[in-house]
Amino acid sequence: MSARRVTLSDVAARVGLSKAAVSQVLNSHPASRVSVDAAARIRAAAGELGYRPNLTARSLTTRRSGVIGLVSEAITTDRFGSGMIRGALAEAKRQGYVLFITETEDQQAGIVSSFGVLVDHQVDGLIYASIRPHAVELPEINADIPVVMLNAVASRPTATVLADEHAGGESIVRLLLDAGHTEDVVIIGRDRSVRPAWTTRAIERRLAGISAALAAHDVVPISEIDMPEWDPDHGYEAMRGLLASGRRPGAVIALNDRLAFGVYRALTEAGLRVSEDVSVVSFDDDDIALYLEPTLTTAALPYEEMGALAVRTLLDPDLTVGEQLVPMPIRVRGSVSAVPQALQSFDRPH
Repeated sequence: MSARRVTLSDVAARVGLSKAAVSQVLNSHPASRVSVDAAARIRAAAGELGYRPNLTARSLTTRRSGVIGLVSEAITTDRFGSGMIRGALAEAKRQGYVLFITETEDQQAGIVSSFGVLVDHQVDGLIYASIRPHAVELPEINADIPVVMLNAVASRPTATVLADEHAGGESIVRLLLDAGHTEDVVIIGRDRSVRPAWTTRAIERRLAGISAALAAHDVVPISEIDMPEWDPDHGYEAMRGLLASGRRPGAVIALNDRLAFGVYRALTEAGLRVSEDVSVVSFDDDDIALYLEPTLTTAALPYEEMGALAVRTLLDPDLTVGEQLVPMPIRVRGSVSAVPQALQSFDRPH
């Protein structure tokens, strides 16, 4: 036979106070008039007795379940996207909530099913999170439940949390400009020959930031190389082709780290040194960036911060529709060197 559940009455009997006083303390009632000493005794007694709140009863009273639903589109199994879950879990715990995660399996039917399950469980809010920043057709839900999009954009006006790709593009370019790279810049991965719809938002903003920063300083790239995909072998082939044409860059902007890995290999095979001969920067902050020689300077995707912000946004009583952009921090490492002119007299305004 299982042990009897400890109740508020048991805690009240232990400390010699009313059940109402105990309830106010253990349920963090804002209007509680229980003294500090009495509250401490109540919490100590609750811990000694092993009291656990009856969440079902509490939800009937407060109309809150204490549960946030997170609908995942491929982030639970992605080494990058898992950062969004870590951030959301930590923030939910900090605010006294539990995160209930479901997976869509990248199908519209999965989205509809996940929303239905979570609404049926009476969650206090829903977060839709995707590894791909694309437009999502959200199902209609017949319930007054707030929804926040995380690294995705809804088909209807919704609160949305995204990485600030435009500012990230500007920042990575300014780093090169400050190092004196004004006449020898190459962009690899500028576009995709067949670009899936999901890439449009993030990539266009990233490219727009790069272009804006270059144009602001009258810098024209010596080459902008379109790649069908953004894997290491594509970065390798792009750089090999560029060097074979007789053009040697002083700085390379790869639109993701995987392209940069291939660029490193092509430069090394050509007898060129990354940083000393050719500076290389990119985006994403893949774990492998720390293990390249030299280590790769990159604009990081702030997934943990985005996950935490999504939870804070969801729980904000003044939740409003619109985008919140999270800065992409620049991980300055060993892949960028100043050109000789910069060492002597380069002074570029920001």
